Amino acid sequence: MRVIGADGSQVGIIPTHEALRLAEELGLELVEVNPRAAPPVCKIMDFGKFKYETSKKEKASRRHQSTIVLKEIKLRPKTDKHDLDFKISHIREFLAEGNKCKLVIVFRGREIVHPETGQAMLDRVVKTVADVAMIEQRPMMEGRRMVMIIGPRVGVIRPGPIAGTGGAGGGGRPPGASSGGGGGGASPPIPAAAKSG
Repeated sequence: MRVIGADGSQVGIIPTHEALRLAEELGLELVEVNPRAAPPVCKIMDFGKFKYETSKKEKASRRHQSTIVLKEIKLRPKTDKHDLDFKISHIREFLAEGNKCKLVIVFRGREIVHPETGQAMLDRVVKTVADVAMIEQRPMMEGRRMVMIIGPRVGVIRPGPIAGTGGAGGGGRPPGASSGGGGGGASPPIPAAAKSG
């Protein structure tokens, strides 16, 4: 077998028992790196350290890998304006996170006879989010459901943390609104020293 030393140097083609003895003298293991080669290639190394380093590299590559999730939003052909606005705000959030959205129109009863109403609803949604989204899959029927997939527009949205999730203006309150109950617009309490004067 062809043996590579612990420092990466070529030891040469030597018998297996001699390679094992050499690895044992150095307090390391003989690991088969390429069994398909003729002769097979083995390397003298600290196998525990090798396994640790490869697992560290795998974890690092997984950390830098962005995962795209497919979020599902269900609508009805007759979803009213307020509900639609609420769902569109969710769609914008999902797209801002770099995720794709699966828009599903659910038909009930005789609504299935008029699929154009579902198509009109999807067109409305797409028109509203056209600045940040693009169509990835055109609307298609799946039983009693009409399905369409939209994704973030390239160059407009970058996957990552959403700006404004912490700090000022969090929680959807207008600036200046307090989280405490009552007292809307009342002046702050006067210190005791100012009252007595």
